[in-house]
Amino acid sequence: MQNVRVEDYAAEGKSLARVDGKVIFMDGVVPGDLVDVRLLKNKKDWAEGMVLQVHEYSPERVTPFCTHFGVCGGCQWQMLPYEKQLQYKSKQVSDVLQRIGKVPLPAIQPILGGADTRHYRNKIEYTFGNKRFLTKAEISDESISSEADVAGFHAKGFFDKVVDIDQCFLQGEPTNALRLFIKHFAKLKGWPFYDIRNHTGFLRTMQVRLCTTGELMVNIVVAEDDQSKISQLMDAVLTEFPAITTLLYTVNTKWNDSLYDLSPVAYHGKGYVIEHLENFAFKIGPKSFFQTNTKQGEVLYQVTREFAELSGTETVYDLYCGTGSIGIFVSEKAKKIIGVEMVEAAIEDAKENAALNQLTGTAFFAGDVIDICNDEFFATHGRPDVIITDPPRAGMHEKLVRKILDMEAPVVVYVSCNPATQARDLHLLDEKYAVTRVQPVDMFPHTHHIENVVQLKLKRSEKA
Repeated sequence: MQNVRVEDYAAEGKSLARVDGKVIFMDGVVPGDLVDVRLLKNKKDWAEGMVLQVHEYSPERVTPFCTHFGVCGGCQWQMLPYEKQLQYKSKQVSDVLQRIGKVPLPAIQPILGGADTRHYRNKIEYTFGNKRFLTKAEISDESISSEADVAGFHAKGFFDKVVDIDQCFLQGEPTNALRLFIKHFAKLKGWPFYDIRNHTGFLRTMQVRLCTTGELMVNIVVAEDDQSKISQLMDAVLTEFPAITTLLYTVNTKWNDSLYDLSPVAYHGKGYVIEHLENFAFKIGPKSFFQTNTKQGEVLYQVTREFAELSGTETVYDLYCGTGSIGIFVSEKAKKIIGVEMVEAAIEDAKENAALNQLTGTAFFAGDVIDICNDEFFATHGRPDVIITDPPRAGMHEKLVRKILDMEAPVVVYVSCNPATQARDLHLLDEKYAVTRVQPVDMFPHTHHIENVVQLKLKRSEKA
């Protein structure tokens, strides 16, 4: 199809156009662009298309600030002014809640954007590999080889190729200096970078956690248990970057990059960092989950606390509580916090974080909410006055939705990183609950991801 005008944004960062009554979804374009498109998946009423050529750029476009834009697969919306990004994200929330939720909605509150649109991530992971991803221009340049040791991010759609990153704007320094130093040091030593296809090589990945407290944790993951190489690398990194408060290494000889079943070794420092949300302190280890954007995480939790409408007498159930961050954050205004989470290691972190903040009115339990929250549990700990639920992208299991309906807490606060699955769950909760407040929060500028907080109240409470 030629000369197709892109009209609007759809969910998940895709744009759409309408041609002869058919909706066409496309990636990498902006409303207002005039493009030629090849249809890939072609159904009766809709199709997915690949943009072949842009004839005319939208006046909404701005010049991306990163030289790697469009190549590494991150920060997909750098070509849009941040104000426009927020506008489209807010529209996405409104659209999916109406289209999927099909429940009465209050006016959606203006989206809360981030004050910092660069260097906002406290955690980032880099990959070291021996296969460099080449752009179209680089493929035609015989002086550039794909057989090269590089450090950066996996190329979108290629599990075995790495985009060699010069400067990334997601995290503040010394993140770029660290990555480049380790890359050059290993190359000078002649140490092989990881080959993901053949499962060979030494240098594999690196995680950097930079806290607002100034604490800096680096975990370097290697694929060989070679203590001589490890010691040389660790000592060189510490000499070059004395600001590192905790330096760890992890030996990973598995085929996958997951750390959950591995044991990071603290080479220097206490093995963890401390981060703050308001006046609360949180201990974060190399395998801990924590909100990736500290400043906006604080905003997200402030909204959650406001929506909980706590007076100091309430028992709050924090479902999918993770390391306890939301429950701890709202604890000053509650009588008791009950956290439930499937991952045992996260519950242990939650207990440590509660102790770190000298909280006595908290209790955390590992297991499935459906099994834990029975009559005996309620008799011991009390029924919830407020339920806070913060599920993963897949949303809540239908059995958990039924359990929440059975518990009949007067207030439910639903924190979501996927408004589409949130809308699906709201449709089920509509049996007993009314949506009373909606607040989108942008945690990840220049991406299509959006968080949304919804307050629900028991319908019979509203009639009382």
